[in-house]
Amino acid sequence: MDRKENIKSKKNNNNNKEYDVTIIGGAGHVGLPLGLSFANKKIKVCLLDINKKNLNKIKNGIMPFIEYGAESILKKTIKNNYIDVTDNPVVISKSKYVFITLGTPIDEFSNPKINLFLGVIKKYKKFFRKEQIIIIRSSVFPNICTHIKRILGEKIKWNIAYCPERIVQGYSIKELSKLPQIISGFTKKSIIESDKLFKKITNKTIKCSIEEAELAKLFTNSLRYIQFAISNQFYMIADSNNINFDNLRSIMTYGYERAEKLPSAGFAAGPCLLKDTMQLHSFIDNKFLLGQASMMINESLPNYIISKIEKKFKLNNLNVGILGMSFKANIDDTRDSLSFKLKKQLEFKNCKVRCSDYHIDDNSFFSENELIKKSKVIIIAVPHDKYKKINFPKDKLVINLWF
Repeated sequence: MDRKENIKSKKNNNNNKEYDVTIIGGAGHVGLPLGLSFANKKIKVCLLDINKKNLNKIKNGIMPFIEYGAESILKKTIKNNYIDVTDNPVVISKSKYVFITLGTPIDEFSNPKINLFLGVIKKYKKFFRKEQIIIIRSSVFPNICTHIKRILGEKIKWNIAYCPERIVQGYSIKELSKLPQIISGFTKKSIIESDKLFKKITNKTIKCSIEEAELAKLFTNSLRYIQFAISNQFYMIADSNNINFDNLRSIMTYGYERAEKLPSAGFAAGPCLLKDTMQLHSFIDNKFLLGQASMMINESLPNYIISKIEKKFKLNNLNVGILGMSFKANIDDTRDSLSFKLKKQLEFKNCKVRCSDYHIDDNSFFSENELIKKSKVIIIAVPHDKYKKINFPKDKLVINLWF
């Protein structure tokens, strides 16, 4: 798709513009970096989202969340009219390519809420056109793409592709250009056109069946989640025997390639790894035993930390500070963060809990200095770079899994 294919807007209005790409969920952590990557290559993009707060920030050249390297691209692409934002779904019908980057949350029984995802497709069904390339980008329950085809109508040969994202949050802009993109689709046209589009932002693509692509996405995130569980189990074994796991890990991995990918211990959370492990577990009738064990290990880490504290102090009215409330280092996303689970469990034990995170704007949080001053026990729950430089007073119990 070269620049000649772009259709100039007739009016300064989303309803009358036509785009190369529309991204449903475009103001989110998956959709926005993708849109910016395309816009940076002079591809006209419209970000469709119901989150008006995020849309207003984007329209004014402000990133609504931490994404390294993104804000300069956002300012440039807005200035050059390669990015638009809207909450009006009519723009779906105005694009050659339509991306769906919606999440699939998990219910209280660890099953994916696929009806929420499919409900959006039903809601926007009337805006899709048979000549479009519809690209599913989300982590999805296997066979969701087939359900989408049925919802849109099986009498039409829809060009539906599944091209899953595999980026690390916060570093999407960099990784989108580096990582091979998996390309799959129901039709030859959907595969060819998706491949052509993605080669605007990356030189590497891998073509496979939709079934392979769906499982590849779930397998990858489950693998990472299991790797974290192994480290967390090792940490708890070593720590319970008064051995520093970080030192032990250095001994294990130094010059030994077969162990060098062992991650550090710490909270394994966020909106993808646990969710996709749950989706895979549900897909095979709750028989994903490694995944189930990993969930038990990773989700029990807050309890283990509390048990460590309980060996040294009475928990009733104990002042405890939690440094880091995002779900991973150096970002501001709190979705499914285990820091909040830790906070809730400490409060259930009648501890006085203070939280701090310099990446997150929350009026209930304390400054680092105030938290350190007023807390008897300090837990580094997220390894933000700044926390590595703090010299904690010697009269404080500091629990640090990371460094």
